[in-house]
Amino acid sequence: MAAATWLVGKFWLRPMIVDGASMEPTYAAHGFNVCVLTAYRSHPPARGDVVALKYGGTRYMLLKRVLAFEGETVAFSNGVCVVDGRALDEPYLVKNSGWNVPPRTVKPGNVYVMGDNRSVPFEEHVGGEISLARVAGRTLW
Repeated sequence: MAAATWLVGKFWLRPMIVDGASMEPTYAAHGFNVCVLTAYRSHPPARGDVVALKYGGTRYMLLKRVLAFEGETVAFSNGVCVVDGRALDEPYLVKNSGWNVPPRTVKPGNVYVMGDNRSVPFEEHVGGEISLARVAGRTLW
């Protein structure tokens, strides 16, 4: 039984505690979730997916939302995320951040991610353009 539990946790479903408020209100700080490690084996993440990112090895992961893909231009204008000149519909956001971030084109093999809690200055956020290789999986719920 212990071996089966280890195999499931190592290769399929990894339990995790949400440590921090970067994804509030979608995921509360100190809440529980599960990362589905096999979610993107056959296809890449979709826009709006909440993904677990490898951060500092495999034991510590960040949850972030996918906003843009390679070749797309992403910017923030008065807090609105704009991808290829079109504002994203982000109903999960509670507060407009007021961010103004100049456009940047996402490089090949990367995605652009950001947390849902955008009530702090842009410079204090961990997010932005990251390699698809750092995407460990998606949240179960």
